[in-house]
Amino acid sequence: MKLEIDVIDAFTDSVFSGNPAAVVITKEWLSDEQMQNIASENNLSETAFLLRIESNRYAIRWFSPITEISFCGHATLASAFVVFNRNPSLDSLCFVTGAVGELTVTKAENGYLEMNFPNTMPQIVNEIPQALRAGLSISPSEVYKNSQAYFVVYGGESDVLSVERDNGLLAQLKPLDVVVTCKAETDKYDFISRYFWPANGGDEDPVTGSIHTGLVPLWSERLGKNKLIAYQASRRGGVLQCELLGTRVSISGKATQYLKGVIYI
Repeated sequence: MKLEIDVIDAFTDSVFSGNPAAVVITKEWLSDEQMQNIASENNLSETAFLLRIESNRYAIRWFSPITEISFCGHATLASAFVVFNRNPSLDSLCFVTGAVGELTVTKAENGYLEMNFPNTMPQIVNEIPQALRAGLSISPSEVYKNSQAYFVVYGGESDVLSVERDNGLLAQLKPLDVVVTCKAETDKYDFISRYFWPANGGDEDPVTGSIHTGLVPLWSERLGKNKLIAYQASRRGGVLQCELLGTRVSISGKATQYLKGVIYI
């Protein structure tokens, strides 16, 4: 069996930055074992598998190198980039998921792709887990939580940029991951963040679309504005244009092709 594979750098307009994701479009689902093996072989934070339902509707599943993921933003952006490139007449498309419903992606201005995701506003945590306290070099005092992660709010960029973590301790928080965030100290962005996910397949994720469905409502409430520009301050880095839309969150980004190839099974 031969399968086409695309590797796309998401949330960037230049290669070697943003977050890379692999995209594989199939005519019928591979077995879970085959999809996991491909994702493990790729060793990227996510590999997205798509199954065409009709011209502008695709079922989508996401796999990290170690497990299937219920929701991944940057691989959704990468998948939309591939579908739009293969079908240039399309202006919008819909991804059908098992865990988060239908996700629409629309071509926007200046090469941006706008994704419409659920609002996953985190709630305050009154009792901070010991593994979270001990797992970060800068002890958290303000923590929130949603179904994906603990949200640690720090007082300044120096904390977010310098914090170190113990992956073994943070992995004890499974199935939840950890995001650290603060208000940006420049006019270029509204807030910055870093995302650690040793519980679900990695160390530090370069750019994480899904976590911004919680970060955007959190910072929208704190800053009193609905349109926000976010920067994920990983080594590769990435910019996300975001907007709170009530029960939904709009996240827009660019993407660029890095690799096109063939998988032999």
